Amino acid sequence: MNNLVFVFALVALLFTACAPESPAAGPSTIGTTIHKEDSMTYRTLTPEEKRVIIDKGTERPFSGQYYLNKEKGLYQCRQCGAGLFRSDAKFESGTGWPSFDDALPGAVRQIPDQDGRRIEIVCANCAGHLGHVFFNEGFTSRNARYCVNSVSLAFDPADKPAETVQTAVFAGGCFWGVEYHFNKVKGVLSTRVGYTGGTTANPSYKQVCTGRTGHAEAIEVTYDPSIVSYEELAKLFFEIHDPTQSDRQGPDVGTQYRSAVFYHDDRQKQVAEALIAQLKGKGYQVVTDVVKAGEFWPAEDYHQDYYDKTGHQPYCHIYQKRF
Repeated sequence: MNNLVFVFALVALLFTACAPESPAAGPSTIGTTIHKEDSMTYRTLTPEEKRVIIDKGTERPFSGQYYLNKEKGLYQCRQCGAGLFRSDAKFESGTGWPSFDDALPGAVRQIPDQDGRRIEIVCANCAGHLGHVFFNEGFTSRNARYCVNSVSLAFDPADKPAETVQTAVFAGGCFWGVEYHFNKVKGVLSTRVGYTGGTTANPSYKQVCTGRTGHAEAIEVTYDPSIVSYEELAKLFFEIHDPTQSDRQGPDVGTQYRSAVFYHDDRQKQVAEALIAQLKGKGYQVVTDVVKAGEFWPAEDYHQDYYDKTGHQPYCHIYQKRF
């Protein structure tokens, strides 16, 4: 009898890798807001799909349809069809479930578990349960693992990753003004403001403002390099804020308002460093940090496209030609 109890306990422990430990406390104000369209049509779910997607269950490890899938394409929400992950973000973690180190911007919502030990991830479009996200495990340079049930996913091999689409991350004071200027650039496909460069997972605006999380207010720019180059974007960044101010930008003071370039690869790093060298050659005492990009946490919805929503103009981000 004791051996049988041990076996059941071992199986239960294995199945908790992606399963929620307790129901979420309610909708979080962190990240992207869930949007449900009145005209949205959902797929009819099988009993197993309902058990996972609606009832927040977990499929058996190493059994999922997409666990070892290496095709190029787009992973979508099984319930509503919304795009979630690109195949180029998928990696082999050895955990038994499909793993991704990044999600499409605004596609996945994070909800801290009540016990604070894990973070559930759901489709931002329909709130269907996907799995959990884990950080700082060292699997990839992004240091994130979105652990997803295959049964929560659909796969479209025809929707290949757009190799021309790239991302850039900059921090230059209050992210409202930085986003305002980047949104006007031809070739910029989308932007989102958020927090990066710190140690606290999924921080709120209030937490970042204490200066204790280590994050900077930043912007993630998705762009088409066939239309606008990374160098052009980086030049704009240095011309819409004062890169000589340390831990502040105009009236905004604090480490969260520091100037920084968060590079994704060596090419971006080299461009940023070369531009800084040019500015120093012109007499500017640049204090901009150039650091490897880490996890980017989207800010609360009311911060996104702030000046477009309010009709105001930036108060401390005035364009000044420097190149």
